[in-house]
Amino acid sequence: MNKTILRVVAVAALASTLSGCFLTKIVSVPMRVVGAVVSIVPVAGNTANDVIQGAANTVDDIPL
Repeated sequence: MNKTILRVVAVAALASTLSGCFLTKIVSVPMRVVGAVVSIVPVAGNTANDVIQGAANTVDDIPL
């Protein structure tokens, strides 16, 4: 029981030190990777990449 409380406190302390920028990067980096992979598609790849990059930029602009 005591170890569980200590672990919860430790996780809460670590989570509070994370900045909002780091949290948005967790979401936007995979989006950018998918956009890079989709850009390989011959016809619609660049258009889809632009849309995904725009969405990733929007996620990065979220004020946390």
